[in-house]
Amino acid sequence: MKRSARVTCFLTTVVVLFGFSLSSTAQAQQKTIALNYSNFLPGTHLKSVVIERWCKEVEKRTNGLVKITVYHGGILTPASQAYDGVVKGLSDLSYGVFGYSRGRFPLTEFADLPLGVRTGYVATKMLNEYYKKFKPREMDDVKVMYLSSHGPGILHTVRKPVHTLDDLKGMKIRVTGNATPTFKALGAIPVAMPMGEAYDALSKNIVEGINCDLQVLEGFKLHEVLDYTTESFCTALSSGFFIIMNKGKWESIPPDTQKIIEKVNEEWIEIAGKSWEELDEHAKKVLLKGGHKFITLSDEESERWKKAVSPVIDDYVKSMRDKGLPGDEVLKFAMDYLKEHQKQK
Repeated sequence: MKRSARVTCFLTTVVVLFGFSLSSTAQAQQKTIALNYSNFLPGTHLKSVVIERWCKEVEKRTNGLVKITVYHGGILTPASQAYDGVVKGLSDLSYGVFGYSRGRFPLTEFADLPLGVRTGYVATKMLNEYYKKFKPREMDDVKVMYLSSHGPGILHTVRKPVHTLDDLKGMKIRVTGNATPTFKALGAIPVAMPMGEAYDALSKNIVEGINCDLQVLEGFKLHEVLDYTTESFCTALSSGFFIIMNKGKWESIPPDTQKIIEKVNEEWIEIAGKSWEELDEHAKKVLLKGGHKFITLSDEESERWKKAVSPVIDDYVKSMRDKGLPGDEVLKFAMDYLKEHQKQK
C-alpha cells in the first residue's frame, strides 16, 4: 500500500509539473503577439507621441504580451491607403483620415460638415458616441479601436487676408476631399491633397490657403509659409480620424487580452480629445509670437458664411436618404450633441 501511495504521489507530481510546463510554454508562446502600426504623420508630430503612448500602455497592461512597432511617416502605407492597408493586411494597425477616401464612408462624412465645431475634445467625444450609437456598416471590415476628431478647421492664407466672402472668392484652398463642397459653397476653389503635400503647395503658390485646425500649422511647420488666420468658427469643420486593426488579427488575440485593449481604447478617447485642445492652444501661442495675424469675422459676416454653407448640410441629408442611410438622424444627433456639450463663442 505504501509503495502504491508513493507511486500515486509521484505520478501526481509529474502531472502537475507537466501541466505547469505546458502553461509556461503557452504563456511564452503568447508573448509573441507582435503588431505593426502604420502612422502617416511624422514621428516628431505631437499626435505621434499620443500614438506611441497608446502602444506602450497596451504593452504595459498586457504584461508584454502585445508588442507594437510604429512606423511613422507613411512608411508602411501612405495616408490615402491607411484604411485599405489594414483591410488587406499590409499593416496590423493604422491611424488615418476618413476624408482621404471621399465616398468610402458616406454616413461618417457628417464629421466633415461645417457644423461649427469649437474644440477637438467635443468633436472626438461626439464621433465616438456616433460610432457606438449608429454602428455604421462602412467600418465592418475592420476592428475600430477608437475614433478621433480635431479642433475647429478654419481658414489660413498666404499673403492675402480674408475678412469677407468676397475676399475668399476664387482663391485656391487646400482641403480634405470631404471639405470640397463646403469651400465650393463659400466661393473658393478647393484643392484636395494629403497634408504632407501642403507645405510645398503653399510655398510655391499652387494653393493660396488651407483649411485646417491650428495644431497643423505647427505640426507640419506651415506657420513658416502662412501669414493670416481667419477665425471662421461659424462654419468650422473637423475631420474624422480612425485608429483601426485588421479584423483577422484582432480575432486571433485572446479574449482576455482583447478586454484589456478595449479598456485602453476607452481611456484614449479622453486623452486623444484633450490632446487636440492642448495642441491648438500651444500652436496659437507659437503663431502669435511669430507675428501671425488673426482675423475675426463680424457677426453679420458670420451669418453670410453660415447661410452659404447650409445647402452643403442639406445635400448630406438628401444623399444619405438616397443611399438608404439615416443621415437625418445622424445630423440631428450631431447638432444636439454640439449644442449640449460645447460653449458657443
